[in-house]
Amino acid sequence: MLIQNDRMYHSTEESDETHGLLTGMVTYTVQENPKGTSWIATVFLVVNAALGAGLLEFPYAYNAAGGILVSIVVQAVFLVFIVVALLLLVHCSDIHKSNTYQAVVDSISGKKGRISCAFCIMVYCFGTCITFFIIIGDQWDRFFLFVYNDDFCNYWYMNRKFIIPVTSLLFILPLCFSKRIDFLTYASYVGVLGVVYVVVLIIVKYFMMGSSNNIKTSPDSWMDIFTVVPTICFGYQCHVSIVPIYSCMKNRNIKEFSKTISCAILVCVLSYTVAAVFGYWTFGTSVKPDILESYHPDAEVLVALIMIAAKTYTTYPILLFCGRAGLDSLWLEMRPIDPESDTEGAEERRRYIMTVIWFTLSLMLAILIPNIADVIQLLGSLAAVFIFIFPGLCLLQIALPKREIITENRYKWNAALVFGCTFIVIGAFFVGLSTTQALIKDIKGTPKTTLQTTAKTDVCT
Repeated sequence: MLIQNDRMYHSTEESDETHGLLTGMVTYTVQENPKGTSWIATVFLVVNAALGAGLLEFPYAYNAAGGILVSIVVQAVFLVFIVVALLLLVHCSDIHKSNTYQAVVDSISGKKGRISCAFCIMVYCFGTCITFFIIIGDQWDRFFLFVYNDDFCNYWYMNRKFIIPVTSLLFILPLCFSKRIDFLTYASYVGVLGVVYVVVLIIVKYFMMGSSNNIKTSPDSWMDIFTVVPTICFGYQCHVSIVPIYSCMKNRNIKEFSKTISCAILVCVLSYTVAAVFGYWTFGTSVKPDILESYHPDAEVLVALIMIAAKTYTTYPILLFCGRAGLDSLWLEMRPIDPESDTEGAEERRRYIMTVIWFTLSLMLAILIPNIADVIQLLGSLAAVFIFIFPGLCLLQIALPKREIITENRYKWNAALVFGCTFIVIGAFFVGLSTTQALIKDIKGTPKTTLQTTAKTDVCT
């Protein structure tokens, strides 16, 4: 079976069976894709999808959770679930050669699962794209404010309503029309470079400024531990894009992908942890939700602001790609098209139209309704659905039939069922926790983090 655009076509070639993640599970060896990306190039796509502006929030999250040791332990525990979920998704994608996240859910859970998954992906990616535009505007506002003080408000070409659309048309839109996500490989190099610069800056600033005396070694309350969990888990959220990225590999198999995911997760862990530890050591309990706001705005910090904007420019197309795939899946469900009539030209026209509409709507909402970010942050809880709930459901759907049929080594399938249920319970907990935290911050007006930012249009009012 071959899934394209979330519809199944029969392949004339037989696939070779191999053992999967659990004994008795079946996956399929996929032929080499000569035009695909190497496992090393794929590392940059995964890192660019996972690493983001949330890096600036980690030092503050470490402080809120009660210090470095507690935060690192929590991070290590949940990394196990995050990595297992990634491997589980690519394993399931090999069963029917799925190319998108919703196609994986379709192959395991059926049509209803695919529709609900596609809708969640579309909503989550669209909200995230709006947030990316707002983050871009915030970085430029802060850059101009530091360089020109309040005088920049007197120049129309420095206004965020001009800067956001112009720079986005130049740096984002041209990257959004590709049919394959590996088109963004070279752009991902730029995004990863931007993150590396920020991490190095935080380390250098620590040795220049010294260490703070106000460092927590334990949480004020055991409940504080949960404040860092969403930041940590969502910081590694690349699950929505992992299946499209995996489908573009030159050698599409779990062994090759394991090298990719090992290197990518290592880069993410080092980046997040090093930035959090050195940033927290520098400012201690006085660290701000955005670590860059804690520094004096010298030239190096100003470059970091531009690097974060550049990183966001390169990540937006990845989210648009995944969201567009979800939208396309829903569109084909509402308006079924015969595979023979869905030619390359028809698919290309549909892709271009959806891309332009998606880009335009998200841009207009970010500019015209800046406070929409207060609502969008509630959608952040959907990330837990993609990291935990859907992978957990997939694991249950695979394990249940095997448990009834296979009598030998049944304990392995029982363990898979327990692990799948654990995934779902943790995901449900995250959804409730993230939603509650977002509502509390909105009601009480507590400081927002980088990923929960609102547009600073009041700078010039």
